[in-house]
Amino acid sequence: MTSPTLKAPAGAGPRSLRRAKPRYGERVIQGLLLVAALVSVATTVGIVVSLIPPTVDFFERVSVAEFLGGTEWTALFSTPEYGVLPLLGATMLITVIALAVAVPVGLGAAIYLSEYADRRVRAALKPALEVLAGVPTVVYGFFALSFVTPRLREWWPGGGTGPDFQNALSAGLVMGVMIIPTIASLSEDAMAAVPDSLRDGAYALGSGKRIVSVRVVVPAALSGIVAACVLGISRAIGETMIVAIASGLTATLTVNPLEAMQTMTGFIAQAGQGDVPVQSFEYKTIFAVGALLFVITFVMNVISIRLVRKYREVYE
Repeated sequence: MTSPTLKAPAGAGPRSLRRAKPRYGERVIQGLLLVAALVSVATTVGIVVSLIPPTVDFFERVSVAEFLGGTEWTALFSTPEYGVLPLLGATMLITVIALAVAVPVGLGAAIYLSEYADRRVRAALKPALEVLAGVPTVVYGFFALSFVTPRLREWWPGGGTGPDFQNALSAGLVMGVMIIPTIASLSEDAMAAVPDSLRDGAYALGSGKRIVSVRVVVPAALSGIVAACVLGISRAIGETMIVAIASGLTATLTVNPLEAMQTMTGFIAQAGQGDVPVQSFEYKTIFAVGALLFVITFVMNVISIRLVRKYREVYE
């Protein structure tokens, strides 16, 4: 007995598929997405183009060796010095303090939300944590100046006066609180993307919750965690208002976080307030510092991409 032959309906061949009515809605969405991508690229190109001419004019008068190797920054003084190391050192010091707060707290919060909290607790805590990302940075700056610094001076051990009125320690601590949501949220998303089969396999071997979280989930989500930390570092380096308010406007080359110091973004905010003539050489120092800041963040992003590709896990 032969099985009946199924006949394709008339007009259902490849030609009919090619003649199908075009979906204009998908083309519109594709065009809008392309425009969004081009806007991002055009913005980056515009930033670079706006930085290059004033930066070139600056380095025609100041050598790169003097700029990167000098230990005095008095660009707006009557006897100017253009060594950027005090600004760079203050930026790195405050960023390290911020990371010392944000990375352990952010990763701890991410591990709890991903592996320990139930759905109702996660639904309540994660939005509450992300609210910190919406607080204006000027509020963080005044919080550091009016609350954190007085408490540090009050509780400082040894009977000394403790930190200066403006100092890098309070600015770094508050900046760390500011970037906690960035690290915690992105890291939790990366951990949530780890397949449950890996967890189930570890539990089947007798592992506890802690071992599964630290030895299985975190290594599997390492690429996302690295990206989250690098994004937090980039935000800390580029932060302006917290350091301008809480860390001070004195360009001092020191590793003592209790002293006032000025970061690169703090100098840009100070020089860009309108007291410096726009076409003056002093005004072009803003672009030189901004170009250095751009190069630092660009290098960090390149390193981040390589680390993400190196530790990326692909699950099928």
